[in-house]
Amino acid sequence: MYVHVPAMKGKMGKRTYYACLMPLSAIPNLFKFTDWTDFTPEDREQRVLNQKRVPDLANYMLENEDDYLFASITASYKAEPIYTPIQSDGDASIGILQLKLGDELIINDGQHRCAGIAQALKQNPSLGEHNISILLFPYENRDRVQQMFSDLNRFVVKTSKSLDILYDRRDPISIATMFALDKIEVFKELTEKEDISLKSKSTKLFTLAAFYDANAELLKGQDEDQTEEMTKRLVEYWTAVADNMPDWTKVLKGQKTAVELRAEKISAHSTVLRALGGIGSELMKEPDWKQRLTSVKSINWSKKNSDWENVCIIANSVVSNRQARAATKAYIKNKLGMDLTEGEQRSVAKAA
Repeated sequence: MYVHVPAMKGKMGKRTYYACLMPLSAIPNLFKFTDWTDFTPEDREQRVLNQKRVPDLANYMLENEDDYLFASITASYKAEPIYTPIQSDGDASIGILQLKLGDELIINDGQHRCAGIAQALKQNPSLGEHNISILLFPYENRDRVQQMFSDLNRFVVKTSKSLDILYDRRDPISIATMFALDKIEVFKELTEKEDISLKSKSTKLFTLAAFYDANAELLKGQDEDQTEEMTKRLVEYWTAVADNMPDWTKVLKGQKTAVELRAEKISAHSTVLRALGGIGSELMKEPDWKQRLTSVKSINWSKKNSDWENVCIIANSVVSNRQARAATKAYIKNKLGMDLTEGEQRSVAKAA
């Protein structure tokens, strides 16, 4: 039994390949899913499948049935497919490709996509009518497929988290973050939206990734279907925080440079920003939260302040691990006169 798919025939280097459209329903039947776990690295034809990624990809399809997007899958065929050109005038570049069921295709790039598709089809078989583009190359030997895997992945550069947030229209927190960013002047003007970290001479104080993480802490427990309410909460809270951060205002007004502030103080560091986000989640439950927040003005954010040693400064460097964020949050909560958990009390006592 054959699967017939529309295809284009072309050349890349010295090899003939086919670019075809394949129904998703054919993926589980035509593609070979190899468990490489028990193979030595040099005997594998590509990396071991990360099973934890598969449900995420399947859910992405199921939750965005009308709007998901996948790049082409690259595979190698061992049995030469039958290619029939459509035109009879000498142009053989467009035709029909016949692939025999049982002649499995070796995945060179896209095994996680294939596994995610296969899992999504089990929950929603109607997705099988959709199509995905496939690039098919002849299978030569293990060395060749290993080289293909290396070539296909060598120059792939993961986009920065900040850029992912900037372009994401699915994640409610990303959406609320971007709306809020545009409404709070200090964040609108002083946030780096592309890079995940600030360059030494950057004129910005924050990264979009750090602001997003802080917002994720602030919005814990909120209904993610209420984007407008989430945005309102972010704008209200961070406006109040900015009003009590004179250093941020000085940079905004050009009275101090971002480089100087980052060198001298930690008030704009991602560790502090995320701690403030977590504090806001608790603080905004109190009716007088804005008044309590005014105590932020009295905090000494200087890196020379010994209070920060072993809280978020270790060996003269600001750290951003989970322990540092928790200790920073406990320290600020204590300065605001908020109730501390037992763990936070121990953290404050240890730092004292």
